[in-house]
Amino acid sequence: MGIKFRKGILSILLLCTVSGIKAQKLTLSDLNKLVSWMSGSFSSSKQHLSDTANYYDIHLKMIRIWEKDKDGYWLYVEQSIASKEDKPYRQRVYHVFLLNDSTIESKIYLLKNPLQYATKLSNAVSLSNITTDSLVYKAGCDVYLHKKGDKFVGGTAGNGCESLLRGASYATTEVTIETDMLISWDRGFDKADKQAWGATMGGYHFDKLESYRLNRY
Repeated sequence: MGIKFRKGILSILLLCTVSGIKAQKLTLSDLNKLVSWMSGSFSSSKQHLSDTANYYDIHLKMIRIWEKDKDGYWLYVEQSIASKEDKPYRQRVYHVFLLNDSTIESKIYLLKNPLQYATKLSNAVSLSNITTDSLVYKAGCDVYLHKKGDKFVGGTAGNGCESLLRGASYATTEVTIETDMLISWDRGFDKADKQAWGATMGGYHFDKLESYRLNRY
């Protein structure tokens, strides 16, 4: 099967220059590897125990949905405080695909009526009820990932990801994904580029607790 790349508005050369990442060539097997690393349950418990003042104990789950879709991978994503897994504070759907031979893009979607899909309130079978009509695209919040050695590194581009939380104007994400760890640094900034929310000492370190089954195309 040939690889079909999507055309992006942003120059990948610019993205690599801004992030300081020297782009390595990517193949479909790299995409498969990335999503297999992302698929599973994660916890920031170790980081929380070492620095309770700056980091909460967060649980993160990423579960593949729509496995018959051939246009990249789709993941249901859920984050919650460890003691409140029945009330996740963030639920998203990611569409992860090869943008070109040096960049993997993850498009971010909100869910309408998200709590009906919370994994502690129902079960994974309910995720099959997610349809395209359930999603709302978060324009400007796409995450661009590049291969750097044995990890994938990247984030959002510019300040186009709107956020109104706690007086913020926009949000940014920086992410590093390895075989058994995911580091994510989400922050909100006001119109004066002053941080309004998010960790201030660096990203959250999520250790992988369990891998979920991942079928290839």
